[in-house]
Amino acid sequence: MLAVTVSPKYQVVIPKSVRERIHILPGEQLQVISFDDRIELVPVRPMREMKGCLKGLDASFERDEDDRI
Repeated sequence: MLAVTVSPKYQVVIPKSVRERIHILPGEQLQVISFDDRIELVPVRPMREMKGCLKGLDASFERDEDDRI
């Protein structure tokens, strides 16, 4: 586990090993999510990166009448 220090301006430096692992580049946006006693930083990815992510999804299930719009 890596530890970081909060600066007087409440800034933290994301360790290089983490930046490289999840491919964070300077200027990218991160979504800040807080859960009870922890904070998660999630990269905000462009929608074009989602293209094809559902390819091969089995959508053959039946929907209830109430679920239809």
